[in-house]
Amino acid sequence: MAQQVTAPTVRAAKGGTPLVMVTAYDAPTARIADEAGVDVILVGDSVAMVVLGYEDTLQVTVADMAHHVGAVARARPRAMVVADMPWLSYHLSTDEAVRNAATLVRAGAAAVKLEGGRPRAPVVAALVDAQIPVMGHLGLTPQSVHAMGGYRVQGQQADAAGALLDDARALAGAGCFAIVLECVPREVARLITMEVPVPTIGIGAGPDCDGQVLVLHDLLGLEDRIAPKFVRRYGALKADGVAAVAAYAGDVRARSFPSDAESYHLSDDAAAALGIDRPGAGRRTG
Repeated sequence: MAQQVTAPTVRAAKGGTPLVMVTAYDAPTARIADEAGVDVILVGDSVAMVVLGYEDTLQVTVADMAHHVGAVARARPRAMVVADMPWLSYHLSTDEAVRNAATLVRAGAAAVKLEGGRPRAPVVAALVDAQIPVMGHLGLTPQSVHAMGGYRVQGQQADAAGALLDDARALAGAGCFAIVLECVPREVARLITMEVPVPTIGIGAGPDCDGQVLVLHDLLGLEDRIAPKFVRRYGALKADGVAAVAAYAGDVRARSFPSDAESYHLSDDAAAALGIDRPGAGRRTG
């Protein structure tokens, strides 16, 4: 059996073969990701938009996240399971942050991810002190969508890029074992990757990070309504699914599904006792 991926093994991947991370929100998608050989499965608060139909990530709670973390963990993946800490679950106090993170760990997460830079360093340190590995997240932080004025590329000016670098150094110094960089210029991501001692995992941050992450539904083509610049489609599962369900519906309406071979039958004796004249005579119970 392949070795379980852990926070130390992820951290040790700095500068080596790029890390592969995808989101998953339930057991079937976790099995798909794990059998494909990914290193990290992120149970993202993006479940709000991808699965639950919300317009942003702000609607999910710790209970929602624990529910989905448990479903992913029950697939028993080799990949490391990282759980997003939802909005307002780590903002009010370090004690509350530790309690909420513990809920996600008890549900099956091996680490948690939180958004924000230097202001989050004390929370990161408290979680690490409680023996909970922490992944950071900088750049476009979806939980700050209102403060940022929308989903926009971050760090495009020199001062903003410098602030991101300072944030990354602070998160690494506080104990993060890896940092997600979302929607930042390639040059900024490369600079941060060179300057911090922990792996960077990019999404819309160019190819120079220590790893990459995509939403599984995006790369599979299950979600086709939104196509950010950084998404590459590796499948067309929604189109395949629509075609399959339409074919099924056509067969049902034409009474060609189910067939006799796809049906169960009485034994000959039971059919005779009931006086039933049925198709498939001579078929045994099955």
